Amino acid sequence: MLSALTRRSTLQLLAAGTALLPMMARAQAAPVARLLILSDLHSAYERSAQLLAALRAEVAANGVPHAILINGDMFELGNTVAVRSDGAIDMALLAELAKLAPTVLNLGNHEPDLVGDMAQIVAQARALGITVLSNIHDARSGQLFAPASAVLELSGLQVKLAALGTPALNTYPKDLRETLAIPDPVEWAATHLGAIFAGPGLNVLLSHAGVVADRAILPTLPDGSLLVGGHDHLLFTHEQGRTRYVHTGSWSAAYSVAEIAADGAIGVTQVAVDLAGPVDADLAALIATTLAKHLSEEEQAVVATVPAALSLAETARLVAGAMARAAEADIGFVGHTTFGTGMPAGAMNRYTWNSVVRFDGKLVVTEVPAATLRAILAITDQDRAERLEQRTGDFLYSAPDGLPEKDSYRIVTGDWPAFNQKAYFQREDLAFVDGPEVKIKQLVLDALNKG
Repeated sequence: MLSALTRRSTLQLLAAGTALLPMMARAQAAPVARLLILSDLHSAYERSAQLLAALRAEVAANGVPHAILINGDMFELGNTVAVRSDGAIDMALLAELAKLAPTVLNLGNHEPDLVGDMAQIVAQARALGITVLSNIHDARSGQLFAPASAVLELSGLQVKLAALGTPALNTYPKDLRETLAIPDPVEWAATHLGAIFAGPGLNVLLSHAGVVADRAILPTLPDGSLLVGGHDHLLFTHEQGRTRYVHTGSWSAAYSVAEIAADGAIGVTQVAVDLAGPVDADLAALIATTLAKHLSEEEQAVVATVPAALSLAETARLVAGAMARAAEADIGFVGHTTFGTGMPAGAMNRYTWNSVVRFDGKLVVTEVPAATLRAILAITDQDRAERLEQRTGDFLYSAPDGLPEKDSYRIVTGDWPAFNQKAYFQREDLAFVDGPEVKIKQLVLDALNKG
């Protein structure tokens, strides 16, 4: 069960706190090794230099061997500067991480975003000194794009690593899907992990398969393992016996630290990356020059002014509320991975706006009975969940525009959650129809500019 401490830490992180947060399940003895855990960075250049500085400080302040684990989705096709620069900033960050400590990358669905071929990004990462892992096969050759497992030795500790990719083909770049052969993660784990995790040492499973698959795999892991989750952009820790399960957020907003004691005990800390914190000077300079070179005038134009910074969750609920008002609905729902980061305070240009609201979409509406709405609300807003069983991977943020007691309710969402309602609503009986002819991004900008 998630502890109250974990929930409090999660809320602090979502509010973009800057301090080292309270330790969850701290190892009882001094650590013999530390793992710095990242996931779903998505070319978040507004925090890349701060993240690198924070990780440098972690290594410098702790005199034990470190490894850096990146659990997929280093890159982001939606970042136009990343595309135009061929990921120059991401590659520079990877190169510096590889110099800092042994660095492992599990292939996520966004890894080939900028290069057009999974094999190409594997080659580029390896050339930087990165250990690449994946259980995804190249359908053209039948071979793995990278080994599915590896062993690191840290201070005499054998760290046995295995990697899983998400089988959700519709989340990979469309042109590449026919080149990918991705096994069912639960079946793959049942078949392969016994051999990979045999013998002494620390077992670490890097899973970009999402929390639903992870929940099925978790009870099968040897006690005392570390399961690193990703893909769902969640932020939490979970304890099961001596085993630790961690999701470490997205958009470089946080990272996790796993401290490994000599007796194998694992302590996990989650740390927020302060947008206003210290930066790595060289990477910050590269970011500035790359943005200056590749941003268009349209992307630099201010599209809205935000009075006060909003967390990711606050931003999502603001958007859901704007959708409800635009559709004259009782309540609005918006998918969690629609968002990269929260809204910063002050003037916001279009480039930043596109990193806040990543995806656009049409509004669709339907009428549901009160009992159906209660069932939907029971599985939304999972940023507030306290138990692992409450988490379904993809989820919706909700915001009512006043919610009186009545027999039925008009609800609004985007076309993507409606099309994928089994994942987002955990049901398939909702009959959506087109709503107002306005896209999500524009209606929210209109709402912001109206004050």
